[in-house]
Amino acid sequence: MSTSTTSARSPGTQDPPPKTPPRRTRSPARTGWRRALRRDWQLYSLAVLPLLFFLVFRYLPMIGNVIAFRRFEPGGSILGEYWVGLRYVEMFLSDPTFWQVFRNTLWMGGLTLVFCFPVPIVLALLLNEVRRTSLKRFVQSVSYLPHFLSIVIVAGITLQMLATDGPINHVLGWFGHEPIRFIQEPDWFRTIYVGSEIWQTAGWGTILYLAALTTIDEDLYEAARIDGANRWQQIWHVTLPGIRPTMITLLILNIGTFMAVGFEKVLLLYNPLTYPTADVISTYLYRTGVESNSFSYAAAIGLFEAIIGLVLITSANQLSRRTMGTSLW
Repeated sequence: MSTSTTSARSPGTQDPPPKTPPRRTRSPARTGWRRALRRDWQLYSLAVLPLLFFLVFRYLPMIGNVIAFRRFEPGGSILGEYWVGLRYVEMFLSDPTFWQVFRNTLWMGGLTLVFCFPVPIVLALLLNEVRRTSLKRFVQSVSYLPHFLSIVIVAGITLQMLATDGPINHVLGWFGHEPIRFIQEPDWFRTIYVGSEIWQTAGWGTILYLAALTTIDEDLYEAARIDGANRWQQIWHVTLPGIRPTMITLLILNIGTFMAVGFEKVLLLYNPLTYPTADVISTYLYRTGVESNSFSYAAAIGLFEAIIGLVLITSANQLSRRTMGTSLW
């Protein structure tokens, strides 16, 4: 008698359900991004033109940096004729004129950072203490106005004011002083540049700090007054810490543009007599690249300047993140 190969099932048991293959689930981040794009596509479309601007005028021109390592001739290939390696880098590193220009750039950038960065902060703190609304608006309007003037007009006003027969020399003449050739004296150029930069940018820079001051909780000032703090102590312990993130962000941005000292204003204000102190990397690039047609040499110097700027802004960002806890990225 043969036995069955399958064992008998008990009455209460059921067959297990068939196994189904696992479904592929989309990432929540990807799904959320697509949903947000479909929902707010009108807002995202506003970013198309700025992105195209940066793509066309910022990123695509970076391809031209290749001519710093290739021989470029006007009328030839846009990417250079043939490879020359580090020839142009060695040329400007061994050029005494370049190192003089490099030192001038450091001086000009350092003076601009030291004097132009804190002035908007001080002006914003002073305007924040003004209680008369009419006076506050008048000072704001007068200080903002130079920002809306073109650099050509600012340079023209500066040259006219400092001319040998200009108003400043007339005032000096009233006190028996001989006229000073401000525009022709190399020792005066840095003072002139920094002074005009403060006059043009200080008022506009206060806008960000005044906006940051409005975000400080008034209860902090009330608590400070209860503790016996005077106005200066409130500014030091409440106001300045409240606008510190804004200060750090703008400081990092200013350090990033440390080497790119205002090309247009320097070009309009300087002359061959003031080259020893006024000539900076950007103006030196203009003369060697555009006027002398040494485009490859100028590209090598410009690439060197860009690398230094990248190192500066990255280092400043990392230092700010570790010490202050605030950074751009």
